[in-house]
Amino acid sequence: MRAAGLGRKRGRSIIARMLIGSAVLLAAAAVSAAPRAGPPAPASDSPAALGYSPHGADTCLLCHRTNAHVMAIFRSPHAQPGNPRSPFGPGGLQCEACHGPGGAHVKAFGRKPAGLVVFGPHSPTPVAKQNAMCLSCHKATVGHAWLTSAHAANDVSCADCHHIHGATDPVRMQATQASVCAKCHQSVVARFRMPYHHPVLQGTMSCSSCHDPHGSLGPHMLVKSTVNEACTSCHARMRGPFLWEHQPVSDNCLNCHSPHGSLVPALLTEQPPILCQKCHDAAGHPSVPYGPQGLAGPPGSPGIPNPYLLIGGCVNCHSAIHGSNSPSGQDLMR
Repeated sequence: MRAAGLGRKRGRSIIARMLIGSAVLLAAAAVSAAPRAGPPAPASDSPAALGYSPHGADTCLLCHRTNAHVMAIFRSPHAQPGNPRSPFGPGGLQCEACHGPGGAHVKAFGRKPAGLVVFGPHSPTPVAKQNAMCLSCHKATVGHAWLTSAHAANDVSCADCHHIHGATDPVRMQATQASVCAKCHQSVVARFRMPYHHPVLQGTMSCSSCHDPHGSLGPHMLVKSTVNEACTSCHARMRGPFLWEHQPVSDNCLNCHSPHGSLVPALLTEQPPILCQKCHDAAGHPSVPYGPQGLAGPPGSPGIPNPYLLIGGCVNCHSAIHGSNSPSGQDLMR
């Protein structure tokens, strides 16, 4: 009886196993017979769907590897593979991070830009679109003043001044910055060749020492809010406050000085005493250098020039011309 029961159990076990095996085989056959699905469609926000080239810079270099200007990007900060902020950093879009999707350009075999952003002064890409691409990364460093700056108002693109490809950017180097600015500001840079000038062409200072090319809240795109603040950031001893002030000095340094260069010492706009007599009435001074009778010496000696006024002008006596802290310096003589 026990043996018969064990036999029936083993029989039912074998039948169950056979049924399970048959079901597995049928399922496998159904799967193998079903048509195979193709690769999944790219996501709507994937690079392929947005029109980027399939292999990034490798695709671009198939054609552009012989262009020295293009290959110079690999010596620039924009192509640092270890920098996560670089277009060539981990997860970056490489060339297309700046030039935009290039899939259509590749499909057209490079015959036309096909929507690519092209940088430079002779680019068909609108300046606003060029600058928007740069500002997508550099907005924090450029600042909001750019939108109201003189350069933006005159449709100056970032690539007009900056050399994007290459190890160095001349406009960011003190020794070469003036040569870049001179492309547009030729008359200003020419004044640096006058006998008296700020040492910009010598590389001791640069245009951006005084001006912010990306715009500022001050006049003339100065780095400070006023002309006097910009000047006294270097010429601190002229800053004051003084007990006795010279009004033109506290008003604006440009009343007397030409900052880019002059034919007169101390960068003055005119030779003293003529400069001084623009404000001070010549007829009321006891030793007028220039009056109704022309050059003259002290009263009673007409026709004898006063050497003190001819050689050094008014500052021979009024030496504290920027202001005086002496109790008896009302006349700016000490």
